[in-house]
Amino acid sequence: MHDAPPGDLFGFRLSVLARQWRRAVERHLARAGLTDASWAPLIHLHEAGDGIAQKELAARVGTDDSSLVRLLDILEGRALIERRIDDRDRRARLIHLTPAGREEVARLRRLLAQAEADLLADVSDAEVATMLAAFDRIAARLRGTEP
Repeated sequence: MHDAPPGDLFGFRLSVLARQWRRAVERHLARAGLTDASWAPLIHLHEAGDGIAQKELAARVGTDDSSLVRLLDILEGRALIERRIDDRDRRARLIHLTPAGREEVARLRRLLAQAEADLLADVSDAEVATMLAAFDRIAARLRGTEP
């Protein structure tokens, strides 16, 4: 297996590393008092912009609608998000960050930056830039092959 071309190892190693990275970030956030997965929807909501549909947010977070509903209930209870009726489809709800939600996202970004700095301590900025460029090319290919 060690003699395999790098392309034969890439997918497996990337998926293992992604799980390890996620666990390390979650441990870092847990030390800061964030013990549930509710931080991910906040970050995705901030990235997507206010007024995202619940179904689209679930897809971005990588969870099903019912699991996301529970997280959104928690976030709404903490006054970090609000659900608003979609003017185009009155049955749908659009998710928005509240001012407190924006403050929480800023705090999360600081904590995530600290975690990333720790995890990337042995990797140069140039190496990170190279990896990000490769990720972008892979993502573009994936978008082109999706049905």
